[in-house]
Amino acid sequence: MNVADIRRDYSHGDLHRAGLDASPLLQFEKWFSEAAAKKSDSYFRRLGIALFKLWHAILGHTPPDVNAMVLATVGKNGVPSTRTVLLKGTDARGFIFFTNYASRKGRELLENPNASLTFYWPDLERQICVAGIVEKVSREESENYFKSRPRGSQLSAWASNQSDIVADRAALEAKWNETEKKFPKEVPLPPNWGGFVLKPQRIEFWQGRASRLHDRFQYAKQPDNSWKLERLAP
Repeated sequence: MNVADIRRDYSHGDLHRAGLDASPLLQFEKWFSEAAAKKSDSYFRRLGIALFKLWHAILGHTPPDVNAMVLATVGKNGVPSTRTVLLKGTDARGFIFFTNYASRKGRELLENPNASLTFYWPDLERQICVAGIVEKVSREESENYFKSRPRGSQLSAWASNQSDIVADRAALEAKWNETEKKFPKEVPLPPNWGGFVLKPQRIEFWQGRASRLHDRFQYAKQPDNSWKLERLAP
């Protein structure tokens, strides 16, 4: 297969300035809801999403998690790294996710709080790119979320020194079993585990269009905390 020959045109929708919310966070919530198929702007789009998911189910394929996002960080050495993490909430502050603070991404975010996020929903031919500054959420907020996690995930947060080198799978599972015995009932929040909130300074909404003439709109935060909205060339 020649990778250069893999291509397709985009024709599912369009994006107009008049249809965008004045708040990029509210616009994000609208697109996120549509990606989650909770609501859509037309019956045919809802039907298309349902058929897309049914086709993947028939083939045994699971569509990507709607809250999956690529997180890009840069450490103190100036080298970037990326990985996919899960969005766990949005509010007036920005985008919230949780991790091991001692992991590579945790260390890099503490060394350099500048970060970016990318959401991509292929069934809607949409992408959202976010750039901003991260801050730790409060210990109380991290604890409240941690309590909502499945017990197995709670134990893994203790058992895995995320990003460290491990001898083999057996060593990792042995540590998990040891942790399970250590916490037979309630699993407490690990001291090095918690949440970050990315406070956006720029949010771009991308809608695929035919002939690569995509619709791109960028919200840029201004000194007075208002948002400037501009169309970008594709």
